Amino acid sequence: MSGYLVPAGVYRTEEVIRRSRFIVTVAHAESASQAQAQIAAVREEFADATHNCWAWQLGPPGDTAQVRASDDGEPAGTAGRPMLGVLVASAVGEVVAVVTRYFGGIKLGAGGLVRAYSGVLARAMGSLPTVEKVRWQRLVLTLDYPQISAFYRALPGWGAQLVAEDCGLRAQMTILAPEGMAPAIAAWVQEVSAGAGEVRIADEEE
Repeated sequence: MSGYLVPAGVYRTEEVIRRSRFIVTVAHAESASQAQAQIAAVREEFADATHNCWAWQLGPPGDTAQVRASDDGEPAGTAGRPMLGVLVASAVGEVVAVVTRYFGGIKLGAGGLVRAYSGVLARAMGSLPTVEKVRWQRLVLTLDYPQISAFYRALPGWGAQLVAEDCGLRAQMTILAPEGMAPAIAAWVQEVSAGAGEVRIADEEE
């Protein structure tokens, strides 16, 4: 089954580094609007914090097509960018992270800030609860009617969902199947139909 890990929900850790309190909030986000909403919620919760620095990576793990970060008043490049580096290097996708800092009176310096922000996030990511996100593929199976009962029995084993049926001269069954299952489904169709059945990837409008 083809998929990737995403955060299982909102996860939080906390550390104190040289008297500064760092609160890490990590959450799942599939879009910029979801990520922005999560950031806004943390900012509201910790409105009195010195900084609420953040980063997001919205695609599969390692994908940099949809990434953003903010230092939120920390010296440029000392918070958001190191945090983003941690997210991109992780095995988790579709993730937004906010690191809230309450300044404790001891300056950390640029290098210390980079180590602090990247370190607290890396440790949070190391213990982050995750779930697998399955990528789906729409397939159309063409079968003869005597094979329909066998099709219904096989459907749960593929982890697939029936989304449409077209009952003409032959049955056309449109399903959503986990990406990567198509070869196995095609082999099943060929076997059950003695080579007469067909499987194709559906057009987007189907």
